[in-house]
Amino acid sequence: MLAPIAALLFSVSLLLMGIGLQGTLLPVSGNMAGFSSVDLGLLGTAYFLGFMIGCMHGTRLVRRSGHIRAYLAMTSLAAVVALLHALYVEPVAWWIFRATSGYCFAVLYIVIESWLNARSNNKTRGTVFSVYTAINLTVITVGQMMLVLADPQSFTLFAFAAILVSLSALPIAFTGSASPEQPESVHPRIAKLFRISPVGVAGCFAVGLANGAFWALGPIFAQTEGFSISEIAAFMSAVVLGGALAQWPLGSLSDRMDRRVVMVAAAAIAALAATLLMIVDTPDKLLMVIGGAVFGAGAFPLYTLAVAHANDFADASDAVEVSSGLLLVYSAGAAIGPLLASVSREVAGAPSLFFFTASVHVVLIGYVLWRMAQRMSPEPEHRVTFSESAIAAQTVLSIEPAAVSSEPEQEPEGEPMPKTSGDAGNAT
Repeated sequence: MLAPIAALLFSVSLLLMGIGLQGTLLPVSGNMAGFSSVDLGLLGTAYFLGFMIGCMHGTRLVRRSGHIRAYLAMTSLAAVVALLHALYVEPVAWWIFRATSGYCFAVLYIVIESWLNARSNNKTRGTVFSVYTAINLTVITVGQMMLVLADPQSFTLFAFAAILVSLSALPIAFTGSASPEQPESVHPRIAKLFRISPVGVAGCFAVGLANGAFWALGPIFAQTEGFSISEIAAFMSAVVLGGALAQWPLGSLSDRMDRRVVMVAAAAIAALAATLLMIVDTPDKLLMVIGGAVFGAGAFPLYTLAVAHANDFADASDAVEVSSGLLLVYSAGAAIGPLLASVSREVAGAPSLFFFTASVHVVLIGYVLWRMAQRMSPEPEHRVTFSESAIAAQTVLSIEPAAVSSEPEQEPEGEPMPKTSGDAGNAT
C-alpha cells in the first residue's frame, strides 16, 4: 500500500522536520536578537498571510508548472529563505521571509496531498492519510527537538533547516512515478459556509486565533519564564504530543454524541490549562510542561472537531468547498491571533499569551452553548465520521468524504454519493 509513495513520504519527513525546526527557532532567535513582542507576533501573522495566498493561488501555479517542477521550485525558495533569516536579522526582513515561507509551504502541501490522493484509492486512502498525519506529528516534534543542537543565534541551526528542506527535493526529483492529475481549484464562499455551520466557522476562526498565537509566541513564553533551550524544545514538543494523543479519543467520542458538547469540553480543557500556565510558579518547569501537554490536548483537536461538525450539516457535494473555506477561516484567525497576543504581551508580560488563548476558548464555549440552544444536532445517519473529517482537516486540498470511505462506491456512474454515516499539515 505504501510502497508507491515511500519516496514521497520520505521527502515529507525531511520537509516537515525543517518546518518544525524553523517554527521554534525563529521566535527564540528573534527574541534573543531583541525583537519586540509585536515584531515576533507579526512573524506568525506574516507566515499565515503567505499561507492563505498559497492556498488560494498555489493550485494555479501547480497546474501551470506541474507537480515536480513546482515542488522543486518551492523547496529551493524555502531553503534560500531559511538561510536569509540568518543573514538579515531585521524584523521587516523576517516578516517578508516568513510570508514567503508560508506561500512556499502551502504550495508544497498542495503537491504532496494531491500526490497522496492520486496514489491511493477508496480502500487505502484513509490509511495513507493516517500515515501522513502520523509523520506530520512525529517529524515536526523531531524538528523542534533539534533546537538543542546549537546556539539559536548561530548560523548552524538556520543551515540545518535549509539543508532539511533542500534534501526533501531529492526523492521527488529522482522519482520514477508519473505526476498525478492537476488539482482542481476551489473558490469557497464564507457567507454560505457560515449559513451551513456557524459553529464550524466560529470554531475554526477561534482555533486560528489561539493556536496561531501559540505557535508564534509559545517558545517566547517558555524562554521568558527561564527555560533553557532544551526545555523550550521539550515544552513545545509536549504541546504537540498532547494534541496528537487526544485527537482520536475526542474524535471517537464526538461520533457518539453531539459534537458541540465535545468541542465545549475540549475548549474548557484548553482554557483551564492556559490558566494553569499563567499562574504556575516559574521554577516548577515539569508542571509547566505537563500543563502544555494538557493545553495541546484541548486546543489542537478543536479544529478537526469544528470541521467534522460543519460537514455534518453540509451536502456531500459541498464537502470540498466547506473544508477549503474552513482552512481559509482558520488561516485568517491564525494571521490575526499572533498580532493581538503580541500586543497583549507587550502590555501585560509573557503570561498574557495564555490569558489571550484562555479568553478565546471561553468566548468560543459561550458561543457554542448559545448555538446549541438554537439548533439541534443532526441525526446520526446524516453525520460524517470523525476519521473522514480528520483527513480533510489536515490537508490543503481537502478530500471528498466519499473519497476517504473504506468502501468502494456502489452508486451508478454520474449520481452523487450520499453522505456516509459514519473526516486535511500544520499547518502547519
